[in-house]
Amino acid sequence: MSGDEKKQSVNDKAKKQIPLRLSASLYAELMQWAEDDFRSVNGQIEYLLTECVKRRKKKDGDNG
Repeated sequence: MSGDEKKQSVNDKAKKQIPLRLSASLYAELMQWAEDDFRSVNGQIEYLLTECVKRRKKKDGDNG
């Protein structure tokens, strides 16, 4: 593995912290969903965002 590949691998694993404000009702829904899927709320949000990005990339790829 080259130095550039190693740096990319480390960067992919790094997590960026961001403040996020949610309504109490949305948080409660996400918390229940996370419990149902055996995830933390943070893990559930990350999973959902990752899935949305994958679907968007797939959709954008179909249009090109």
